[in-house]
Formats: sequence, C-alpha cells, structure tokens
Amino acid sequence: MAITAQDVNKLRQLTGAGMMDCKKALTEAEGDFDKAIEILRKQGQKVAAKRADNAVSEGVVVVEISSDESNGKLVALACETEPVANVADFKELAKTILGEAVANDHKSVESLMAATLSDGSTVADQIVNLTGKLGEKIEIVGYENVSAQKVVPYIHSNGKLGVLVAFEGGSGADLQVVGRDIAMQIAAMRPVALDKDGVDAALVEREIEIGKEQARAEGKPEAMLERIAQGKLQKFYKDNTLLNQEFVKDSSLTIRQLLEKTAKDLSIVSFKRVGIGN
Repeated sequence: MAITAQDVNKLRQLTGAGMMDCKKALTEAEGDFDKAIEILRKQGQKVAAKRADNAVSEGVVVVEISSDESNGKLVALACETEPVANVADFKELAKTILGEAVANDHKSVESLMAATLSDGSTVADQIVNLTGKLGEKIEIVGYENVSAQKVVPYIHSNGKLGVLVAFEGGSGADLQVVGRDIAMQIAAMRPVALDKDGVDAALVEREIEIGKEQARAEGKPEAMLERIAQGKLQKFYKDNTLLNQEFVKDSSLTIRQLLEKTAKDLSIVSFKRVGIGN
C-alpha cells in the first residue's frame, strides 16, 4: 500500500522517531501502525545493545524539591556526546523521568525504570526508544531521593552536576544562603563522607597503607610508620569529610563550625552529589 506523508507524520507523533525512520518502518510493516511501532522499538533495542559498552560522559541533571522543602529528587540522565545532550527530546525525557519520580516517590533506579508512564510505556521503554532515535547510549546514571526537615538543592552551571543537602534543626534560621554555600562546597570539594565515621573501612585501610609506603620511601624507621600513617589519615579526614573541611568562602571556619555559627542545633544528616563525567 502507498505510504502517505500524513501516515508518516502520524507515526512520528506517536513515537517521536525521525521522518525517514517512520517511513521505512511503515513501508516494512505495509502500513500497519502497530507493526511499525514494534519495528521502531526493536530498532532502538538494537542500537542500545550495540552501544551498551560505550561511555556516557554528557547529559543533564534535573532536580525538584517538594513545596515544603522536606524532600528532594535528583535524576542524572547521561548520553555519549554534548550535541545529543542538547537535543530537546533528550532534555524532555529527563524531565519526564523526574516527573514520574516525584509523582510516585520511587526509592530506586530499578523502580523508576520499571514505572509505567501515561502512554502505557515504561521509563525503560522510553530510554530505548530515544536511543534508537538519537543513535547513542542513554542511561540514568544517578537517582537520589532525599528527605529531611529541609533539603537544599544545587545544580552546577554546566547542568551536569547536582547536589542535595539534607538539614535538621536550625531554629528558624534561613538556610537558603548557607545551604547553597554548603551544596556548592560539596560540588567543588567532593567529600567522600559527612564525617570520619562515614568513611568506608576499605578506603581508610588504603590511606593508611599509602601513608606507610610514603613514609617508608622517605626513609623513616619502620617503628614510626604507623604513627606517621595515622597522622596522614587525619589530614585525609580534614580534606575529604564534609564537616571537617575548611569552608571555601572562609578558611577560618570548618563546615561544622559554620553550622554552629548559623544555629546551635543545625546539622547535616546527609548529602548526595551526582555528576556526569566528573
């Protein structure tokens, strides 16, 4: 049967696929729209399988905070190249995924990927479909769902890095400025944990061994290696745990001291930093 421009446009509206891809799918399906949609879906699956091992270092981070500021959700949707990250359909998919996360309070990426959208497709389906359309690997590389008395967000200017900081207490203090400052600190300084107790034991062991090896290479006596390594570990904590870091805007204060200065009962209970390619 003859495939008209109207048919092609209808399929394009249904799937978001390119005009030529829609025409080819309709021709192969002999005008059957359901078959054509399945052909386009399989095309996306083939592209996804082919590019499964490709690195994704571009994309967009989107965030939404609840009206009472007690919950924040962050989605990082990644692709292979910057031009694809700037495509309207890619950005719209990121917003759609975030909207689903907000609407149904998903707790994990797995739950979010399996969620059914208003058109009957899943988030995973939509990612595969857009992969077929744009020809690049697309992946949710980060999803965070944070709740606290107050959650403060930050999105870096490049749109590829996002932070959520969860606060408790504050006795009515305005946390917008200090919260944003701390979120920016997290973005720039990459703390590995909130405090010493939160550092992974394997990372602590690695730092101790590195400290010993450095001291050994400097010719220090074996009996002194453990003490020297412990000293270096304290420096690691100071540089890499948020509460012990120097505040970048005022090096006379640590983040712990900044919190105390803002309000005696103010504390950070958690933070999340998600970056694409960094």
